[in-house]
Amino acid sequence: MLALELASICHTSADRDVKTVAARTEHEGVSFLTITLPTFGKDFERSLDRGRVERDLFAGFGWQAGLPRFCGGFLARVFDRNTGILLDDPCVESVRAVRQLTLMFGKIQLDCAPHRVRKALTGYVQCEKEVLADNATLLGDPQQLRDFRRMASLLFKGTLDRVERKLILGEYLPKHGPGATADRLVGNEKYGQNAWPIRLEPYFPFLENVVPNWSLMSLREQLDGVDFLEPWRELPVKVTTVPKTLKTPRIIAIEPTAMMYMQQALLRLIVDSVADSNVLRFVLGFDDQEPNQLLAKEGSLTGNLATLDLSEASDRVSTTHVGALLHGHPYLYGAVMACRSTKAWIPGLKKTIKLRKYASMGSALTFPLEAMVFATCCFLGVEREQRSQLDPSAFRWEGEMHAGTVHRLKRVVRVFGDDIIVPGDYVESTVRTLETFGFRVNKAKSFWTGRFRESCGKEYYGGEDVSIVRVRRVFPTQLTDVSEAISMVSLRNQLYYAGYWKTVKWLDDEIRAVLKHFPTVLPSSPVLGRYSFLGYYPERFDEILHSPQVKGWKVKARIPQNALRDERALTKCLLMLERRNSDSGPQPGVDSEHLERSGRPSHVDIKLRWCSAV
Repeated sequence: MLALELASICHTSADRDVKTVAARTEHEGVSFLTITLPTFGKDFERSLDRGRVERDLFAGFGWQAGLPRFCGGFLARVFDRNTGILLDDPCVESVRAVRQLTLMFGKIQLDCAPHRVRKALTGYVQCEKEVLADNATLLGDPQQLRDFRRMASLLFKGTLDRVERKLILGEYLPKHGPGATADRLVGNEKYGQNAWPIRLEPYFPFLENVVPNWSLMSLREQLDGVDFLEPWRELPVKVTTVPKTLKTPRIIAIEPTAMMYMQQALLRLIVDSVADSNVLRFVLGFDDQEPNQLLAKEGSLTGNLATLDLSEASDRVSTTHVGALLHGHPYLYGAVMACRSTKAWIPGLKKTIKLRKYASMGSALTFPLEAMVFATCCFLGVEREQRSQLDPSAFRWEGEMHAGTVHRLKRVVRVFGDDIIVPGDYVESTVRTLETFGFRVNKAKSFWTGRFRESCGKEYYGGEDVSIVRVRRVFPTQLTDVSEAISMVSLRNQLYYAGYWKTVKWLDDEIRAVLKHFPTVLPSSPVLGRYSFLGYYPERFDEILHSPQVKGWKVKARIPQNALRDERALTKCLLMLERRNSDSGPQPGVDSEHLERSGRPSHVDIKLRWCSAV
């Protein structure tokens, strides 16, 4: 349905494409949709960047003249059919159509084949060996380290001074997150932790961060049962895989509770200090992806900005990089290293390895530290291309800055995790610098020569948004397929807002075959329903509140039951109170049962109810 609708929009035909997909999916299985088609889509993006279709791309697909036969009607509106050269005025709708049809199943949540999971885990171990080799190379080149330290100081000295000062004064708030931990504590159980790495004590004392009030009982009773772990007894991070694509899973490391607790404290100090900087808030992004997306749009329109993506980004940030970044801030460096796990247990390979990287994805500090390291490398690349050192006055942390200086600086580099944007004039030098420091630029997802750009989940061609809607889960067949039903409704509503209304009409019938009740509601409604630009359709009005209501399926998440009592309950309440007092802006409400139930939902269900339509 989507292929036919896109063909109608683009004034071409997709009949043969539909037959090809049906035949090859029957012959090759779901891997054609989840691996082969996305590879076609990536090759299409590479062709846009090159400005022509070349024979080293689109493997496994037949050709006709200068273009692949598959999606040929769409491709011919973007490239010349005979030469494969990009047209002077390519059809942007066709660009969006090819991407939508080929990439929509690329990130569906299905389990990878066991051999692909094992390959990813083996690659994780191999990456660790490469980090060790890169460390040796970096440590053997004093000039490279001096350059890195100088640029890091130029960029971050004022910000890190402030973080270190607050850390020394104890002006921080630890926090437990909702996710899994290596010691298998969930929700409120985390406040009852009785294992504390002794490495944390000089910077984050147990009594000051876990015990709410020393006068509640004697000091001996407070410490009774607490196991202060020597380094060799510390629990390693647990390396596991989560869905990314069927070609390769994403690898994350689950941290022990105590480590994550204090990592969250440092994370907030760093994020707040960067936000207070007149310069760094334009260079680094931690919470808001929109600046990166807008710059990617500008880069696709003007060609002056490049978008870079790194492979295994977090796994290649080593302790050497972090040490150079925090050079001159010994107390902060000690704290950052104290809440870092030094070992990793890989159940899939049944082995424990010593970590040379700072931390894998899963540590709360991975994201900010990697962004700061990448920004340092990028500015070094800019500096080397200019063949002159950047003006230190432009990076002054305190005081008001000249608006023109800020404007020029924020256009130079923008980093959100491993999504990097740099000016096109500096891209070659930046890539060389990143690779000099041991990072791998993913050339398949980095763009700077054509008019296609992608960053932080948004893709643009010639200034036009060509982002796609993705299918995240297989379709449900019965009411008990709750996650699949929720995903299907979300897919329907995303397609509606994308303008694919014929496909949406077909999808509505498919959803009703499972849910039966599928009313039209506003996005704010708790009911699984249809979104419409025309508003909502109430089925009745509440007799007391006179609010519009509909009958539909309401999602109900079951929060794990884990009651918290006594002094540990006081710890949680005091931390929540301090956090509410320190944060500005509107505050979220507090669940009245948060001391009885907490953590991520253990089960999601749907119930047929009369609920508000708005």
